[in-house]
Amino acid sequence: MPNRRTLLLAGPALLAAPALARAQDAITLRLHHFLPAVSNVHRFFLVPWTQKIQQESNGRLKIQIFPAMQLGGAPPQLFDQARDGVADIIWTLPGNTPGRFPKVEVFELPFVSHKRAIVNCLAVQEFAESELREEFRDVQALCVWGHGEGLIHAKKQVSTMEDLQGLKLRFPSRLSGEALKALGAAPIGMPVPQVPEALSQGVIDGAVVPWEVVPSLRLQEMVKYHTEIPGSPTLYIATFILGMNKAKYQSLPPDLRQVLDANSGAVAARMAALPWDERGPVVEAEVRKRGNIITVLSEEEKARWTRQTAPVIESWVAQSKDKGFDGKAMLEKARALVAKYAATA
Repeated sequence: MPNRRTLLLAGPALLAAPALARAQDAITLRLHHFLPAVSNVHRFFLVPWTQKIQQESNGRLKIQIFPAMQLGGAPPQLFDQARDGVADIIWTLPGNTPGRFPKVEVFELPFVSHKRAIVNCLAVQEFAESELREEFRDVQALCVWGHGEGLIHAKKQVSTMEDLQGLKLRFPSRLSGEALKALGAAPIGMPVPQVPEALSQGVIDGAVVPWEVVPSLRLQEMVKYHTEIPGSPTLYIATFILGMNKAKYQSLPPDLRQVLDANSGAVAARMAALPWDERGPVVEAEVRKRGNIITVLSEEEKARWTRQTAPVIESWVAQSKDKGFDGKAMLEKARALVAKYAATA
């Protein structure tokens, strides 16, 4: 039987044992993405999301973020990095690999999605739950969403379709590129981190991106003109996925998987909307204060753009049959979901 001295000496070790066990039980996941740590999505969505998961798991599930492709590779490789386990979780654009994820493109068609990110985030997430499981089968899709309105940022003012003629504009996804081409621009596809260098070298004359990403690219310093499309639907949005390696997801203890599940889907989609809906107006105000010129298309001009890009939608619907799905039905569902959340979100 241990004496009192033995128990006193053992006391600190016994007290430390539960804490040590908790530390040993802690699991750290690596989240990889393409934007710098100063970006609004990193600061106002990904960091709070990971902190929420760590808190709700009592510190047993931690997510370490690697921004700006710190784990290597290029942005178009991110989805496969999650599939192959190079990273545990990734944030990326399906549009970085054109044609690979054709169904989610329905929200990227011209003049389909909403001006507000919260509407698109919830609409895309609900759509993903019923329509995109097969499309994203190679990963565990934690959240799928779309940003708010995209704008044209250029070295010259754009207020009419004629101003777009021959303008070299970076686009984020295949269909936004087709829409710009239909409007007379000369679209050039590239991941968004390449935009500053492409602008400085004259490879492009501008880019289409939402307000929230402008500061991380210092785009407001490189171009003077910004064109907004009034109201909804808006010219274009891009969609995103927060995807996780399936084996890593399945390997989590059930209680930790439950914490992750509780912070996936619509919960994560609502959090994802914040950088666009809350930070976007802040960025716009800063750009306006800087003296840059912000142009809002007239409703008549928007109607012209809508008519001019309608063939992009018709072509996507026609091509969907060859890809094994009913594009017309998908389009109707996407528009219905946008309308649903426009009325309730």
